[in-house]
Amino acid sequence: MRGRTLIVLAALLAVLLGWNYLRPAPAVAASLSLPPTAAIAGSPPTLPWPALGSAAVGVSGLGFIASSGNEQALPTASVAKVMTALVIIADKPLAGEGGATLTMTDQDVQTYQADKADQQSVVEVRAGERLSEFQALEAMLIPSGNNIAETLARWDAGSIPAFVVRMNKRAKDLGMAKTKFADPAGLSTESVSTPSDLVSLGFAAMRQPVIAAIVKLPQAQIPVAGVVYNVDYVLGRDGIIGIKTGSGLNLGANFLFAAAITVSGRPVTLFGCVMGQPTLAAAFSAAEALITAMAAAVTIKQVLAKHQAVGGYDSAWGEHADVVSTVDVNLVEWPGMTVRQRLDAPALAVDKPVPPDSPAGTLHIDLGDYKLDVPLVTASSLYPAGRLWRVTRLPWSNS
Repeated sequence: MRGRTLIVLAALLAVLLGWNYLRPAPAVAASLSLPPTAAIAGSPPTLPWPALGSAAVGVSGLGFIASSGNEQALPTASVAKVMTALVIIADKPLAGEGGATLTMTDQDVQTYQADKADQQSVVEVRAGERLSEFQALEAMLIPSGNNIAETLARWDAGSIPAFVVRMNKRAKDLGMAKTKFADPAGLSTESVSTPSDLVSLGFAAMRQPVIAAIVKLPQAQIPVAGVVYNVDYVLGRDGIIGIKTGSGLNLGANFLFAAAITVSGRPVTLFGCVMGQPTLAAAFSAAEALITAMAAAVTIKQVLAKHQAVGGYDSAWGEHADVVSTVDVNLVEWPGMTVRQRLDAPALAVDKPVPPDSPAGTLHIDLGDYKLDVPLVTASSLYPAGRLWRVTRLPWSNS
C-alpha cells in the first residue's frame, strides 16, 4: 500500500514538474534607470522687463519662456501683417522663384490713394503693375504698406472680411486665445493681441522660409515704388533678424522680434515681443535688453549620449540587458525648466536568444516644445530561461 502511494505521488510530482517546465516563461519588461523628471541646473534669470507696457519671450526649440506678467490685449498695429503673410503663404504657397503674379487694379490704386491721403504707411502702385507674390509680401512686410496688406487680402480671399475670418481661424489654431484681428494691416484698434500670443505668431512665421527671408532684408526693389526700406532699423544689431514693428495708433509702439545667436557653436533663435512702448525707439531698446539677458542664460547641453544606458531588461531567471540610446541628443536649455523622460519599451518574449542591438522601443523626452522619441536597442543578449529554473520555479507564481 505504501509503495503504491509513493508511486502515485512520484507520478503526480513528475506531472507537476513537467507542467511547470512546459509553462511559458513570462515576458521580460524593461524599467527606466533615468530619473523621470529633472530640473535644468540654475535659477531662471531676472529678465529686464520694460517699465511700461508688457513683454514676453521664447527660445527656438523650447517655445514660450516667460512674460512680464502684466499682459493685456492691446492693438497690434502693423504686427498684424505677420499673420496676413502667414495666411497668404498657407493659402497660396509660392511656386517657382516669386510665386503667383498679382496685377494691380483700379481698386488697388484707389486703396493706395485713400491710405496715402489718410497719412498711412503705403507703397505706391499703378493700375496694370505686376507684382510677384514675393514682391507683394516684401512691400507689405519691409516698408509696412497698409495698402498692400489690403490688396493681398482681396487677392487671397475675395474680400477683406473673408480674409479676416481666415486670420482669426489661424490665430485660434495657434492657441492665440487673447488675439482678435479686425483687418489685415493692423490699422484698426480692434485688431488686438498680447505679447505671449504674438510670440507664438513669431514662432510660426519664422518657420516659413519665405517670411524669414523677407523680414531680415534691410531693403527691397519694388517695380513702381522703387527701393523701399525696412522700418525695423535695428536689423543686424544684437543678432536681430526681424520680425515686425507696429506703431502709429497713438496707443504705443510694438516690436515682435527674433534674434539669431550662437551657443556652443550651434545656432539658436531668441524670440520676443514688447507692446505698449512710448516710442518705437523705446521698443527697440527694450528688445535689445531682453536679447542680451536671454543670450547669457541659454545653454546647449548633451542630455543623452549614444550608447548610454537609459534602462534595462531584468528577467525572473536572472538575465539582464541594458537598453541604450542609438544617438546623441543635444538640447537648448533654460535654467529651472523641467525635463521629463519616459521609457516606452515593449515587453520581450524571450523564448529564444534576443541578440544585441535588437530594437527596444524609445525614450520619450519632453522639454518645452521638444517632444523627442529616441530609438533604443539592447546592449547585450538576453537568453531564455534554463531547464533548472523552469522546473524549480514556484508553480503558483506568474514568474
